[in-house]
Amino acid sequence: MQSTIDVLKTRRSVKKFNDKQVSREDLNTILEAAVNAPSGMNAQSPKILVLQRKDIIKRFSEWNKSFYPKEVLDNLPEDFDPFYNASTLIIVLADKNIPTYVEDASLVIGNLLNAASSIGLGSCWIHRAREEFDSLQGKELLKVWDLSEDYVGVGHVVLGYPADDFVVSDKIIKDDFVVFLDDII
Repeated sequence: MQSTIDVLKTRRSVKKFNDKQVSREDLNTILEAAVNAPSGMNAQSPKILVLQRKDIIKRFSEWNKSFYPKEVLDNLPEDFDPFYNASTLIIVLADKNIPTYVEDASLVIGNLLNAASSIGLGSCWIHRAREEFDSLQGKELLKVWDLSEDYVGVGHVVLGYPADDFVVSDKIIKDDFVVFLDDII
């Protein structure tokens, strides 16, 4: 396992996975990190939903793709997969009645991403969960899953083992990313 600082400095989004299923042991390690994310007043508003069935993930991927703007879809290959053929999909929802629900769920997602990287898995945060679960179909799924309609989609995390030919790119940090106010006040 890498040190925490190394993981935070080197983690990158993986958008190309091999076909190997994420092991239950690796998945449990990642989920343990996620449920230990901080939350406002320790309200623990997020719900973490895990899918590993390829056929179901494919359906969710197509659903997610349906929320892309037309001008974006027009410039993507027809067979584009927003979930990058990942073997595991994690959906993070949160209770909108908790004032810090977006922040709480975002911290869960951050822990998922960083924990995955720390054990050699690839991951990527995928958007459009809000649109999905604001839709009629999303509300129906919440009912099927016995979750309140107060849960909103915050994000998806796709997980898997990076493909052998996946290339990690260097990250370029903008010069003005950090501003020391003491230097300008």
